[in-house]
Amino acid sequence: MPPQSARSEPVPPESTASSLATAWPIDGLLPIGTTVQLIASQRYLKTADPMPMLRPPDLVDPGETGQIVEWRAAGQVAVRFRRGTFLLAPNALTAVANPESPKAEQRPS
Repeated sequence: MPPQSARSEPVPPESTASSLATAWPIDGLLPIGTTVQLIASQRYLKTADPMPMLRPPDLVDPGETGQIVEWRAAGQVAVRFRRGTFLLAPNALTAVANPESPKAEQRPS
């Protein structure tokens, strides 16, 4: 009979939602479709393709706005910019007011 290995108590996994929420500069997770802005230039950009590639950082300028299209594993966010969709860390982004949001419409009486 093989010796039994020492059993350790199972450690509960850390909640992904709570760990992502602390990475954002604002409270809570931003939903898909939120307009975000790149805070600073990145060393490289990783595409959000099924087979990701590293791309040069000059494809997305700091301050450029994009839209969240997907949340990925390990806290990565897929953001669609004008020159492609890239995976970024949430702390590299900040939420901005949606410029396309319609203002309150006034109906004629």
